Amino acid sequence: MITSELPLIQDSVESGQDTVSLSMSMSELDDIGDGKTKKKRGRPGRPPAPNKKPRKSPSEKGPMGVQRGRKANGMSQQNGEGDPVTLFEVVKQGKSAMQSVVDDWIESYKQDRDLALLDLINFFIQCSGCKGTVRIEMFRNMQNAEIIRKMTEEFDEDSGDYPLTISGPLWKKFRYNFCEFICVLIRQCQYSIIYDEYMMDTVISLLTGLSDSQVRAFRHTSTLAAMKLMTALVNVALNLSINQDNTQRQYEAERNKMAGKRANEKLELLLQRRKELQENQDEIENMMNSIFKGIFVHRYRDAIAEIRAICIEEIGVWMKMYSDAFLNDSYLKYVGWTLHDRQGEVRLKCLKALQNLYTNRELFPKLELFTNRFKDRIVSMTLDKEYDVAVEAIRLVTLILQGSEDALSNEDCENVYHLVYSAHRPVAVAAGEFLHRKLFSRHDPQAEEALAKRRGRSSPNGNLIRMLVLFFLESELHEHAAYLVDSLWESSQELLKDWECMTELLLEEPVQGEDVLLERQESALIELTVCTIRQAAEAHPPVGRGTGKRVLTAKERKMQIDDKNKLTEHFIMALPMLLSKYQTDAEKIANLLQIPQYFDLDVYSAGRMEKHLEALLKQIKFVVEKHTDTEVLEACSKTYSILCSEEYTIMNRVDIAHSQLIDELADRFNHSVEELLQAGEEADDDDIYNVLSTLKRLTAFHNAHDLTRWDLFGNCYRLLRTGIEQGSMPEQIAVQALQCSHYSILWQLVKITEGAPSKDDLLALRRVVKSFLAVCQQCLSNVNTPVKEQAFMLLCDLLMIFSHQLTTGSREGLQPLVFNPDSTLQNELLNFILDHVFIDQDDENQSMEGDEEDEANKIEALHKRRNLLAAFSKLIIYDIVDMPAAADIFKHYMKYYNDYGDIIKETLSKTRQTDKILCAKTLILSLQQLFNELILDQGPNLDRTSSHVSGIKELARRFALTFGLDQIKTREAVATLHKDGIEFAFKYQNPKGPEYPPPNLAFLEVLCEFSSKLLRQDKKTVHSYLEKFMTEQMMERREDIWLPLISYRNSLLTGGDEDRMSITSGSSSSKAASVRSKKGRPPLHKKRIEEESVEGAWMMRNDTLQTPGALQTPQLTSTVLRENPRQAAEHLSEQNSEPGSESDYVHNPQMQMSWLGQQKMEEVNRKERTAVNYMKARSGGVRQTVRGLMEDDAEPIFEDVMMSSRGQLEDMSEEFEDTMVIDLPPSRNRRERAELRPDFFDSAAMIEDESGFTMPMF
Repeated sequence: MITSELPLIQDSVESGQDTVSLSMSMSELDDIGDGKTKKKRGRPGRPPAPNKKPRKSPSEKGPMGVQRGRKANGMSQQNGEGDPVTLFEVVKQGKSAMQSVVDDWIESYKQDRDLALLDLINFFIQCSGCKGTVRIEMFRNMQNAEIIRKMTEEFDEDSGDYPLTISGPLWKKFRYNFCEFICVLIRQCQYSIIYDEYMMDTVISLLTGLSDSQVRAFRHTSTLAAMKLMTALVNVALNLSINQDNTQRQYEAERNKMAGKRANEKLELLLQRRKELQENQDEIENMMNSIFKGIFVHRYRDAIAEIRAICIEEIGVWMKMYSDAFLNDSYLKYVGWTLHDRQGEVRLKCLKALQNLYTNRELFPKLELFTNRFKDRIVSMTLDKEYDVAVEAIRLVTLILQGSEDALSNEDCENVYHLVYSAHRPVAVAAGEFLHRKLFSRHDPQAEEALAKRRGRSSPNGNLIRMLVLFFLESELHEHAAYLVDSLWESSQELLKDWECMTELLLEEPVQGEDVLLERQESALIELTVCTIRQAAEAHPPVGRGTGKRVLTAKERKMQIDDKNKLTEHFIMALPMLLSKYQTDAEKIANLLQIPQYFDLDVYSAGRMEKHLEALLKQIKFVVEKHTDTEVLEACSKTYSILCSEEYTIMNRVDIAHSQLIDELADRFNHSVEELLQAGEEADDDDIYNVLSTLKRLTAFHNAHDLTRWDLFGNCYRLLRTGIEQGSMPEQIAVQALQCSHYSILWQLVKITEGAPSKDDLLALRRVVKSFLAVCQQCLSNVNTPVKEQAFMLLCDLLMIFSHQLTTGSREGLQPLVFNPDSTLQNELLNFILDHVFIDQDDENQSMEGDEEDEANKIEALHKRRNLLAAFSKLIIYDIVDMPAAADIFKHYMKYYNDYGDIIKETLSKTRQTDKILCAKTLILSLQQLFNELILDQGPNLDRTSSHVSGIKELARRFALTFGLDQIKTREAVATLHKDGIEFAFKYQNPKGPEYPPPNLAFLEVLCEFSSKLLRQDKKTVHSYLEKFMTEQMMERREDIWLPLISYRNSLLTGGDEDRMSITSGSSSSKAASVRSKKGRPPLHKKRIEEESVEGAWMMRNDTLQTPGALQTPQLTSTVLRENPRQAAEHLSEQNSEPGSESDYVHNPQMQMSWLGQQKMEEVNRKERTAVNYMKARSGGVRQTVRGLMEDDAEPIFEDVMMSSRGQLEDMSEEFEDTMVIDLPPSRNRRERAELRPDFFDSAAMIEDESGFTMPMF
C-alpha cells in the first residue's frame, strides 16, 4: 500500500525537471482503501471517510461545488441568481480558474461517483451541441449505445453548427477551455482517481461510443476530447517512467552498499514503490491502448478533415513528448500515410508534426527509416497546390538537410532550388532559406579570411558570392535576378549587402593561379548587384510578388535609410571606375547606369564629393558618344534626368553638362542631315550612319528631356518628306525621325497646357500636328513594315491625345488643337489592322517548330500585334473612330480568340456602354459581312451543315451571351438587331421568281441565336415586322430550303401565342396540316382595351430614350458588305423605293429609336380590326369550350390565323373542331411580366360558356 511517506509526484513536463519525487497526501488517498478492488459500473462508491474535511465551506463553494442544488434524477438546477450551474456553462464562460473547477468536481466525485460522472457525461454531450440530458436512471440502467441513440434524437435539426464549429471569440475561447479542462482533470486525478478502474473506464467507453457515431458533432467533439485525454495520459506515463528510473537507480545504489551500511527496510520500500509504479504504468498503458485502438485508428481516416487533422496533430505531440514509447515506425506510419491526404489542412498538420520531431537532432536516428520511406513524398509536397502546405514542406526539407546532408540527393535539392523563382513570396523565401543552408553555410571562415587578406579584399565573402553567381547562371532564369535576390533577402541579407566585396570582384585584376570571373559571370554579378541595391533602397519585393507596397515599421524605415546611405557612399566612388572598365560592353553599362536612381543625391554636396560627380558625368558622356544601343542611351537619358532634379543642389552642374552634350549632338545632326539631303541617292553608308547614330541619341534624350529649343522637328520632317517623295530613305532613319518628331510635338503640347498660350501658338502647333499626321498617314503605305507599324502607333497615340477629351477640365481654349480623323484616314487605319494583325501564320509556325529562339520571336511578334490592335480599339472605344468600323474586328472574335479574344471582348463591352443600339447594329453588321463572304465563296446555295455556317452561328451565340440577363436594359438594342437582320435577309428577291427563297434567307438561321434575348411581348412585335416581308406563298412553304424562315419564326413564337409552323421536309409537307398551338378565348371586350392602353403607354415613352447619332456604314474596302454586284443592280430600284428601308432608318434618328414603338402601334391597330372581325365570326355560331387558363398577355390563335391567311377565316371556322387543339405552354416567368406591366385581371374574374361551366383566371 502507498503510504503517506512517499514523495509527491511532480509533473516533469510542466516543471521542466529531470527527476520527479513520488508522494501523495493522505487526503488524496482516502478513497483508495486498504486495497484496490474492481467496482462495477453503476454502483455507488464507498462514502468518504468521516474525518474528511471539505476544502471550502458551503458558502465558499464554487459553481461546481457539491452544495449546488440537484434534482432527484441527477440534473443540475439553475439557482435563483442565474449563475452557471452546469459544467458545460462553467467551461464555456471561462470565468473560473480551471484548476478550481476540476478540484470542485473531484470533491463531488469523492462524495458521489455516479452523480459526478453524470455531470461529466452531460458535459461531453452538451459540448457536442446536443440539447438532451442524460438522467441518473439512464446512466445506471442503459448501455452507452442506447444512451447515444437517445441523445441523437435530441439534436437541433435546424442547424448543423455545434460549439466546435461556431465562429466567434466566445466559441474559440470555449475550445481552448474545453481542451484545458480535460488536461487539468487528468493531471489532478493522476495520483488516485484514474486508477480506481471506474472513472476512466466510464469516460473512455463513452468517448469511444460517441466517436463511432454517425452524428458529426458527437464524432468531432469526442475525438478532440479523446485525443486531449490521450495527451494527458502520455504525460502521466512519462512521469511514471521517469519515477521508475529514479526508483531503480536509488535501489541499485542502496543494494551496492556494504552489508553493514545497507538499509534493508529502505530496500523493501524501494521494491514496493517500484512494483506499484509498474502497476500504475500498466494501467496507464491499457488506457492509452484503448483510446488509440478504439478511437485514433478509426478517426485518423475519418471523412471529416477537421477530425483527421486533430488526430495527426495530437500523435505528433505524443511522439515528441514521449519519444521512447511513441517515436517508432508503428506510430510514424500513420503520419506518413496521411501525407497523401486530399485536404491541405490535414497535410499541413502532418508537416508541422514532423517539423517538431526533426527540430530535435537527437531524434534523427529514430527517424532514419521514416525519412528514407517518405522523403520523396515530402520533397514532392514542396510543389503542393496549397501554398501553406508547400511552405511547410520546404521548411521540413530544410530541417532534414540540417540534420543530415546525406539524406537528400542532388535531385531532391534541385526540386527545391527552382522555387526561389516562385511568384508566391512565402514559398520563395522558404526556398531561399533552404538554398542558404545548402550553399552558403558550408564555408571555412579561417581559410576564406586568409584568402581575402592575400588578395587584399576587405570581405571574406568572395567565394560565397561566386557561388551565388554560378547558381544564378546554372538556373537559366537570367531575367529573374530580382526574384532570386528577394528570396534570399531574409536569410542571406548580410551577404547580399556586401557591396564592397562585389565591387572588388568586378574591379580586381586577374592573378596567376587563381580563377577570375568570366564575362558571363561578370554580367550576372552586375545584374545581381543592381537587384540588391534596388531591394535595399526600396525595401519592398519586386513587381509580381506581394500585393503592393506595405507600410514600413520604424525599424525597417531606419534600416532602409541606413542602407541607402551606405550604398550611396560606396557607389559614388566605385561607379565611375566600373563604368570606365566596362564602357564598351552595352549590357553591363545599361545595368550599371541604373544604380544612380537609388542614390541619396544629397550626399554629393553634403560629403563634398563633387569630383566624383564630375567623374560620373564624364563617363556618361563617353558612353553616349560610344554607344548607339537604344537601351544604353535610354539609361543615360534617365540618369541625366535623375541628376537634374530641381530639389538637389547639383542640378546646375549637371544641367550644364547635359546642355553641352545636346549642343554637340544637335550640331552634328544638322550638319549630317544637310550632307545626306545634298547627296540624295548618291549618299554612302557613312552619311547614313552619321545621321542615324546622332538621331538615335537625340531621340533617346528627347524622350525624357525637353529639347524643343534645338528645333529637331524641322530636320526630322525634312527627312520624312524626302523619304516619301523619293522613296529611298533607310527604314531605321524613318523610324527614328517619326519617333523624335512625336516627342517634339508632345513637349510642345506640354508647354502650351502648362502656360497661357496665345492664338498664334495654338495655330503653330496645329500646323505642326496636321503636317505630321499627314506624313504618318502617307507612311502607312510604305514598303517597310517597321516604318508602317511606327507610323500607325504614332497616329493612334496622337489621335487619342488630340481628340475631344483635350478640351475637358476647363481647357476649352485648346479646341483648335482637336483633330477628328476623316473617313479616309479611318479606312487606312482599319485596313492596316486587317493586313497586319488578323493574319494566318500556320505555315510560318510549322517551319519554326522546335526552335526556342524562333518561339521567342513568335511570342514577340504576337505581343506587337496585340499592341497594334489595342491601339486601334481605343480609338473605337473613345468614339474617335466610328463604331461600325469595329465590325471587322468583332467578326474575328472566334477565329483569333486565343490571340486577341480578351481585347475584342473588352472593346465590345466598352462600346456597348457607350451606345447599346449602335453596338448591336455593329454586331449584326459583322455577321452580315461574314455571311456575304461565305456567299461569295460558296455561291447562293449554302450548305447549312458546313463548318463555315456553324462558325457564324457560334459567333452569333457568343454575341448573344454578351447581352447578359437583364433583358430590359438591352430591349431596344436587341429589337434593332433583329430588325436589321430581317431586312438583310429579305433585301433581295430571288431572280428565279417569288416561289424561290431570297438569297440571304439563310441568314435568319443565324438571327435565331438572338431570339432568346427578346422580351415576350417584343417577340410578337418582331414577328409582326417579319410578316411584312413574307408573302402568302412563303407562309405555306415547308421545303428544306425554307427551313431558316421556319426556324426563325418558331424562335419568335416560343412561349408566345402565335401559331407555330411545323418543320417538315419534302414536297408533300405543304399539303399536310400544320400543327399550331391554340388557346381558349378570353373576354376580348375587356382584355384588348387594357392591353392596348398599357402597350401604347410604353410605346410612347420616347422621352426616356437616348437618341444616338446617325449610323453610317463606313465606305471601307474591308467593312462594306461584300455583295453580289449583279444582285445589287437588279434590286437597287426596289431598295430605294421601299418605305422604312435601311437608309431611311440610318438617316432618321427619330425613326431609329421609335421603331419598336411604331411596330407596337401598328400591331394595336391591327388587333382592333381583328377583334371586330373575330366577334362577327363568333356570332356566326363558332363556339369553343374553355379548356385551360389564359396567360395574362395571351392572344387567341384566331388573330394569327387571320393575319397569316387573310380571308380564310370561313375555312378555318368550318374545320375548327377537327384541326384545333388546346395546347397551353406553361408560364415561364410570370413575375417578370408582372414587373413590366400591371395585372389587369381580377383574381375573381371568371370565364363562362353556355353550359354554365366556370373557371377562375388565376
